[in-house]
Amino acid sequence: MALALTLGAGSAVASDTLPWTGESAVGANQPYQHGYSPTDLLRWNPADDTDAPYLRAKVPLQTRTAPNSATQRNRNLPAGTQQLTLAGDYGNAFFESHPYTNEFSQYLFNYWQYTDAYASWHGMPTEGVPVDYYDPDLDWREKWFEFGMLNLPNPGYTNAAHANGVRSLGCIFFSPNDRGDQDYSELLVRDASGAFPAAAKLIEIAEYYGFDGYFVNQESSVAPADITAYKQFLKQLRDGGMYVQWYDSVSNSSGGISYQNEFNAVNGPFVRDARLGDVSDSIFLNYWWNKSKLTSSKAYAAGLGLDSRRSVFAGVEAGMYQFNQPYQLDDNLGADGAPMNAIATLGADFVSSDYAAKTDDAAQAQVFDRERRWWTGSSQGSTTPEGSWKGISKYVAERSVIKGSTFATSFNTGHGLSTWSEGRLSNDAEWGNINLQDIPVSWQWWIDADRSPLTADFDYGPEYTPASRFSYRKIGAYDGGSSLVLSGALASDNTVRLYKTDLSVTSRSSLDLTYAKSSADDDSELRLALVLASDPDKVVQVPLAGSGKRTDGWRTVTADLSAYAGQRIASLGLVVAAGAAPVENYQVNLGALALRDGVDRTPAVPEGLAVKQFLPDSDELFLSWQRSDYDTVRRYDVFLDDTYLGGIYDDVFYAKRFTATSGTIRLVAVGPDGSRSEPATVRFDLGTAPGKVTAAAGRDGALAVTWKPPASGRPVTVRVSGVDTSAPYTKEVTVPGTSTGTTLTGVPVDGSRYVLTATSGGGAPTAVRGTFADAEIAPYPASAVRVSGNTFTFSRPASADWHTLTVLENGAPKSFATTYGSGNKPYIVRGRTTRGAMTVTMSSATSRVVAVLEDYAGNTVQTVLRGG
Repeated sequence: MALALTLGAGSAVASDTLPWTGESAVGANQPYQHGYSPTDLLRWNPADDTDAPYLRAKVPLQTRTAPNSATQRNRNLPAGTQQLTLAGDYGNAFFESHPYTNEFSQYLFNYWQYTDAYASWHGMPTEGVPVDYYDPDLDWREKWFEFGMLNLPNPGYTNAAHANGVRSLGCIFFSPNDRGDQDYSELLVRDASGAFPAAAKLIEIAEYYGFDGYFVNQESSVAPADITAYKQFLKQLRDGGMYVQWYDSVSNSSGGISYQNEFNAVNGPFVRDARLGDVSDSIFLNYWWNKSKLTSSKAYAAGLGLDSRRSVFAGVEAGMYQFNQPYQLDDNLGADGAPMNAIATLGADFVSSDYAAKTDDAAQAQVFDRERRWWTGSSQGSTTPEGSWKGISKYVAERSVIKGSTFATSFNTGHGLSTWSEGRLSNDAEWGNINLQDIPVSWQWWIDADRSPLTADFDYGPEYTPASRFSYRKIGAYDGGSSLVLSGALASDNTVRLYKTDLSVTSRSSLDLTYAKSSADDDSELRLALVLASDPDKVVQVPLAGSGKRTDGWRTVTADLSAYAGQRIASLGLVVAAGAAPVENYQVNLGALALRDGVDRTPAVPEGLAVKQFLPDSDELFLSWQRSDYDTVRRYDVFLDDTYLGGIYDDVFYAKRFTATSGTIRLVAVGPDGSRSEPATVRFDLGTAPGKVTAAAGRDGALAVTWKPPASGRPVTVRVSGVDTSAPYTKEVTVPGTSTGTTLTGVPVDGSRYVLTATSGGGAPTAVRGTFADAEIAPYPASAVRVSGNTFTFSRPASADWHTLTVLENGAPKSFATTYGSGNKPYIVRGRTTRGAMTVTMSSATSRVVAVLEDYAGNTVQTVLRGG
């Protein structure tokens, strides 16, 4: 079924990520993503894209280890079968697509090992749409604002994807309804050299924001005359280094919507064209396939010289059918039992987005079980599937990026109900930040035991509600938000496979295990479980002395691996070796694993730490520093004194709910072996700064600023700067320390954003962010209208500052159809007027025609198009 249609199936509103409330409510200036129309795309400049510096992914795409079928769960699976996940990232958020926030229950993807590309799938309003235009109680067709045809991947998800060797893709989407008057033809305009400026911009955007390419969903017809140009456009993207996946929707001959549900001559030229060569990398097949069609797809790809396991993706409509799929992936298995084609899924985030209690922290264990079932076939990690859905892992072999001579994990899934730092509770607030997610455990779960295997779960601490099958004591994490807990009846040795790896062992290699044993003393023992590449059928057990005793908190033991120097570890795990007598209520929490090679890899103290903006009025903080290479630093942890604020691999950081007025910001760099630098520090104290700073902008160009005088009595310097640096504006005044305010005149009145700082002497600055008054609007140019006789064709205003365009003929407004058959409006409404309605034939050939442009602030301007 077509992607555009499936979004409307069932109850789409139930899948929306509604605005968080309470402590998790959005910060007043929290950076968030937005969508782009073709017009936005062509004028894009990072200097005036409002939150751009905080929305860039910085983790480079990691290379994966070479395939090793001997250490796969299913040795018979070919390692080359690729998988694309097209899904919401943190959720289907419209105005709250943030790289991280303080909410445990937002969706966190945990199965990168089965994925080769992740494309974020959800609508994003274009920049400038007022947030209050979104009413979550209205039907999804009653969203009266503009969605961009281009949606970028969430940078947090890009960082996590790249850390796991997964490509991150943006989405280009055109359909008759979902994007209003936006049309593919706007992307196909050429410059004097014959190149496509829109393609060049798409490449520039991807390189700036740090992602890898685009999923192109063309779900409206293409004019036959445009087909070649469209393929040349795709080719320019691909030749520019972008990975491009095309959706099975358009006929290569007629240009009409024609879902083939297989790879054939109708859609094949959108991947490999006989004249142009490769124009995209792969195709996402529509869903109505069967074994015959998939068999033919493999054969057709082979005839073109393509590897069907990399270029032809059999589509699975996860969001609509969920665990009751009418099309079974067993039909993609050839006579040898191996997949014939690659696999793609749309909407696998349904495990959270369509779960009724998805925002309830106490119900997240059910979300985790649903996700585990989707990817492995079993909610509990059993090898027996629950029902007809057998799980992606039956068809796609697990991958890994764990290589080299070092590795570290604290079993952090990327969210938590609290945060621990090296065994100490360092923040009791909930959080969600996929940037902090460790490389996921390769198998959920692979535990071999003769009798009663232990159960595994992630332990998020005392506030967590596990699934009802668990009864372990909740202790939380050693570092981050979670630990891995093994519990149950210990009646025989349990071999717990954790990570697929390709790790080299040196003469100085050692492995640290940090664990907490909550159950009573017994004669069991923990042992490292190493599978060496030289003998993959054998599990080498390395004893960890004293590990049968109950611990008082966390304990770290070190295993010397020098005896295995020159070997390569192909799988890393743990053996819980049973003693002479069974243990009824055994429990051990794994807090951290760290393989070190004897080389001091402790990162240097970070340089350049600075408070960019401190906004006490809205309880927000913006930081910056100098970032080191990913090879030497895997993340930066930010603390206020000893309270953990968050972490990221970046050189900027945003914190909300920041209420301190004095203290020390500490920044720690964490290396690839888990080692930590000494902290960089910066102190702040607002005791001598101006307090309660406010600013109010007037339509007359005056900015009235007030504050509480500083205790020092020293002069106060007020500085206002425009946020959009492509058109820089700055004004600064200094007034006596006894003053309680001042007025800056001549500031912009264009509705742009500003940051204002107030500083007393050389003390800490306090800041507020705001918006200049909007008293301006640029006229709609007459050249934007194409006139043919008495027929007027209107194009979208090039200015970003508009909401409606009213067309008056002799003073009477013309009527314009809206998308989803939602009725006519007496004006063109941004994002909701159909493209066909933009062409109007006037009632009289001699009438007066006037265009009235209005922006979101209510400013209007007239343009006479015909005098009459």
